[in-house]
Amino acid sequence: MTSNSFHLAVMPGEGIGIEVMQAASAVLAAVEDRFGLSFRPEAIPGGAHHFRETGATLPKDGIERAGAADAILFGAMGWPDIRFPDGTEIAPQLDLRVAFSLYAGVRPIRAIPGVRLALADERAKSIDLVIVRESTEGMFASRGKGEIIDDREARDTQVITRATTEKLTEFCCGLARRRRESRGTPGRVTLVDKANVFLSFAFMRKVFYEAAANHPDIEARHHYVDAMALDLVRRPWDFDVLPMENLFGDILSDLGAGLIGGMGFAPSADIGAANGMFQPSHGTAPDIAGQGIANPTAMILSAALMLDWLGETRGSQAAVDAGRAIERSVDHAFGTLGLRSHDIGGSNGTVEIGRAVAELIRSGEADPQ
Repeated sequence: MTSNSFHLAVMPGEGIGIEVMQAASAVLAAVEDRFGLSFRPEAIPGGAHHFRETGATLPKDGIERAGAADAILFGAMGWPDIRFPDGTEIAPQLDLRVAFSLYAGVRPIRAIPGVRLALADERAKSIDLVIVRESTEGMFASRGKGEIIDDREARDTQVITRATTEKLTEFCCGLARRRRESRGTPGRVTLVDKANVFLSFAFMRKVFYEAAANHPDIEARHHYVDAMALDLVRRPWDFDVLPMENLFGDILSDLGAGLIGGMGFAPSADIGAANGMFQPSHGTAPDIAGQGIANPTAMILSAALMLDWLGETRGSQAAVDAGRAIERSVDHAFGTLGLRSHDIGGSNGTVEIGRAVAELIRSGEADPQ
């Protein structure tokens, strides 16, 4: 029997993470009212300030509690002035990715109506691509494992495995297929690598094409990462689903966010076989924290990704419909109502944007006519 009741591990974190989570919670309350869904939020603290106060980045049972939930809704954690003794940043989100094998880091890059774009070309209005960052291997596999030899050189080692590359390819082909059916996108998957130089990337490309051959209805291509950095500026409207190694995805997803208005419009999802974590791509933004001016759109759209994933994995059409309603309401808020967040030169604050999107969901004003 399909359930429309979901247990959510809510991890606001710190800085603007707390503020944007409150806005997203207001939107989810509207979703409950309209779509007959029920959310059971369980707050789990964590982050740099939690580390300073307790000596741990998360509560002792924090990962276990998060894993027991139907989905993890994550704000932002980390603080520039609070670090581990070795100087690295506190990032519990990375620990969660490893703990739950959240291999597919989904980073949608989509032009939102009314938001000024970085590119003047009229075709920029049609930007609608997804960077899928492999989130457990690559260069990040060396996190906490690198070595400094005699204070004369440092080494980190990249890891690419067949099993994870196959899972990533399967995920991306399925995503491209669903996008083609629901959005009319091409159904194309383009691996981003550096196979002309590194053996690990040549191996990744080989495995990618072997796995993609199981999906003859999906067009499989490859692109060098340096050329992709160029073409994301030159012709981003030509791309659909872009799987890539962890570090490449970390870098290019920020470039992609810059094309559509900035990090405040860039949601993300980290997906594994059994767990999903959903968070904005931005950080805690200490420079504006507590001022009520943070853009909550990325957090709100991350909640939409969560609902879409819950709908697909739990068989809830109401959740899928709710996720689409959030996306339409965001588009209507910026494109028709003319909302402008502070990060794009406007004056609409965090609470105001969250409230506007929530009201649009309740009223159905943004529904297709």
